[in-house]
Amino acid sequence: MSTDTKQALLKSVRQRRYVNRDFQSLRADLLQYARAFYGTKIRDFSEASMGGVLLDFAAFVGDVQSFYLDHQFGELFAETAVESANIERALRDAGVKIVGASPAVVDVTFFIEVPAKKIGSEVKPDPAAIPIVLADTIISADNGTRFFLVDDVDFTLEDDDGELSATVVVGAVASDGSPATFVMSALGTCVSGEVTTETFQIPPTFVAFRKLTLANTDVTEVTSVSDAAGNTYYEVDSLTQDTVFRRIPNRASDGTLVREAIEVIPAPYRYVRSMDPVSRLTTLQFGGGPAETIDDDIIPDPSEFALPLYGKQTFSRFTIDPNRLLQTRTLGVVATDTTIRVNYRHGGGLSHNAEPDTIVNVTTLSMRFPNGPTATVASQVRASTEATNSSRASGGSPAPTLEELRDVIPSARNAQARIVTKEDLLARVYTMPSNFGRVFRAGIRSNSNNPLASQLFVISRDAQQRLIVSPDTLKRNLALFLNEQRLISDAIDILDARVVNVGIDFEVVVDPAHNKKLAVQQVISKLRAFMNVKNFQIDQPIVISDVFNVVFNNPGIVAVNSIVVKGLNGTVQNRVYSDEPFDVRANTIKGMVVGPPGSIFEVRQPIHDIMGAAV
Repeated sequence: MSTDTKQALLKSVRQRRYVNRDFQSLRADLLQYARAFYGTKIRDFSEASMGGVLLDFAAFVGDVQSFYLDHQFGELFAETAVESANIERALRDAGVKIVGASPAVVDVTFFIEVPAKKIGSEVKPDPAAIPIVLADTIISADNGTRFFLVDDVDFTLEDDDGELSATVVVGAVASDGSPATFVMSALGTCVSGEVTTETFQIPPTFVAFRKLTLANTDVTEVTSVSDAAGNTYYEVDSLTQDTVFRRIPNRASDGTLVREAIEVIPAPYRYVRSMDPVSRLTTLQFGGGPAETIDDDIIPDPSEFALPLYGKQTFSRFTIDPNRLLQTRTLGVVATDTTIRVNYRHGGGLSHNAEPDTIVNVTTLSMRFPNGPTATVASQVRASTEATNSSRASGGSPAPTLEELRDVIPSARNAQARIVTKEDLLARVYTMPSNFGRVFRAGIRSNSNNPLASQLFVISRDAQQRLIVSPDTLKRNLALFLNEQRLISDAIDILDARVVNVGIDFEVVVDPAHNKKLAVQQVISKLRAFMNVKNFQIDQPIVISDVFNVVFNNPGIVAVNSIVVKGLNGTVQNRVYSDEPFDVRANTIKGMVVGPPGSIFEVRQPIHDIMGAAV
């Protein structure tokens, strides 16, 4: 076989390796390759030779390409990304909110002094002189941090018995010993920061998804956005969200239990808020449609974009912008040729965590008198206003770093804005804002009549911490709150949980060396703590053996003669219980007292319902 034929065969079977990634391994493999296939042409591959230079150049290029390949691959994942732009993109993809420095929050007690007035046979605060301290009242701390009142402090509120909800104590006393003034106090939630208003002039030219960047850093809350035409823009999580929740005062009879009601309103004018993690400036991005489409169909009619011929028999080529079909109110709208006004709160940090009794300077007082007192009385009440914080302002912290935000990504990815599992539903129930009513316990059962429906049992507590039927307003609020996250094919029936009142009688044998009365009192105290309603869930049974252990495991108890769980309902010795009759013996199964479906056990009168004796 000729030499040329041998060389041709060698070239056709040349071996290549693709696993080398660093300079040394690439150069070593290239050297072996060059000696095998180019040994007759180039014999010197030392570092100082031309062959060595070529090997170094090729190995260097391969090493650099491997480095950037590894780097780019690592940038695809939030856990390994190092470039801030890629980390920020991963945060937004996972739904993690990029925030700046957070403000401090504190409950501030407001004090006012109002004149006394004789009403019937009693001397009470003059109703005409009782004010409402309005939101955005400013109180300054000794360190200069300003706190803004979030919601109105209404001193005129009354409970179901017609008594003022605020704390009332006698102030000045007249010469005859009767009260001349009363000092009233009530709590209000305040948040630290500065309030700023910015205006933006919007030109007549429409720009889809227009962005406006606010001037101040660390914006914590955008309180309102409106334009010159009076349109209100609502903040949403994404521009596809076309409704928002609005809170309104609850004027129904259950207003003392549920202060506010939820109302779902459309939000055609809307925006999303985002923050740059480097500059910490906040940008508002508005909808993609012009405000003129608000009265049009939600989807534009394509026939409106057809070219009119106006009697022509022929026409030349034409162009059309398909983006015009996207200018709809599906993703929200924004007005043009107007002025947009943005009110927002900004600022925060560790320095905002003021110490107790240091937020005492009422800088700006906003007050309204619903019952119209005289100017002199109103002026006196205003001048008497004071405030203080009995607890430390907390929550202020610096802006989180990208590394701190990245640690939130795994949990954010596991979260979901929809109700799929039982745990999702319970989490939504318990996280509904307390202004709309507080659900004390919630339980879920499947609906035997509808496999796609679930029965949600709820129960609440009154001011005395006793179980009561949840107010109707709370259940309406809960229905609206849950409806936004439930799957379209699912149904949730909100029902009242049944309260089963029970009592416990026991008899124990006490060691003669111990005081019988003291031993029984210790057992009763332990049972009261064990049977506290906080320890029970809906559909949770009473385990007799657990009650036995609570009774027996006490000093001086030698034996337990009997433990009797009894059902209580109606009126017993002038004590009012629930109307749910319950036969304990018939519902005791395998050592457990099992309540009816969707029920919860309660010892309503622990002093009377848990009794014991010693022998």
